[in-house]
Amino acid sequence: MKKNFNWFKQIANNGKLERRLSLGEYKRAASWSKYIVSSGAAIKGEGEEEWSADMSQLYIGNKFASGRHSRIYRGVYKHREVAIKLISQPEEDGHLATFLEKQFTSEVALLLRLKHPNIITFIAACKKPPVFCIITEYLPGGSLRKYLHQQEPYSSPLNLVVKLALDIAHGMQYLHAEGILHRDLKSENLLLDEDMCVKVSDFGISCLESQCGSAKGFTGTYRWMAPEMIKEKNHTKKVDVYSFGIVLWELLTALTPFDDMTPEQAAFAVCQKYHASLSAR
Repeated sequence: MKKNFNWFKQIANNGKLERRLSLGEYKRAASWSKYIVSSGAAIKGEGEEEWSADMSQLYIGNKFASGRHSRIYRGVYKHREVAIKLISQPEEDGHLATFLEKQFTSEVALLLRLKHPNIITFIAACKKPPVFCIITEYLPGGSLRKYLHQQEPYSSPLNLVVKLALDIAHGMQYLHAEGILHRDLKSENLLLDEDMCVKVSDFGISCLESQCGSAKGFTGTYRWMAPEMIKEKNHTKKVDVYSFGIVLWELLTALTPFDDMTPEQAAFAVCQKYHASLSAR
């Protein structure tokens, strides 16, 4: 498996950078990075926070993932290879802009307190509206979902399935011990390092269990979402346990959950089955 990550080892050697990103690579993210990078200036956003990044030390490379309001780039920060999550506030929607700012603040606050081998490592962040930036370690193995989709169905060795499942369980056990609900546990948010160690990532919609309340207005991923989340009800750590069960099924099958349904159909099916099971008790 390690041979697939030779390119990663060529970039970093004992923490020292051997090759800086080219100007072309740097400029590919210009449409987003123009808000946070300016001719060598050390920009630290609004206020001097302990997590503030020195943006003059950040080099942005190729985009490798994206979400509804975010883009994730590979880059270099202080001679270390990193993943850079840029979150853009829409100018035309003040309510959404406020929500994304609160989400950014919450994610940084959670990441600051997390230290575990199966949790993504936070490095720094920058708050400079209308774009926010979160810098974490870069994991060359990509997402667990991508890895599984490259496998033949039902072909994963059982010892590897158990190893990956234990990594996820250890990370989630740590989160729950800290009183944190992930709320978006899925194979896409589980990342692999060069040794096939899984790390839980993306805490954008995570929360402290004592502060989560109901799921009203919650935006998650239906195929992995517990029925109480879909129905916008109060929830506990059990929603992560449900999602973990779906991930276990993925590990064993290498298939996409509810692949023959749209996300909305999957949500309806999960809720109907949940309602039927309650009625049968």
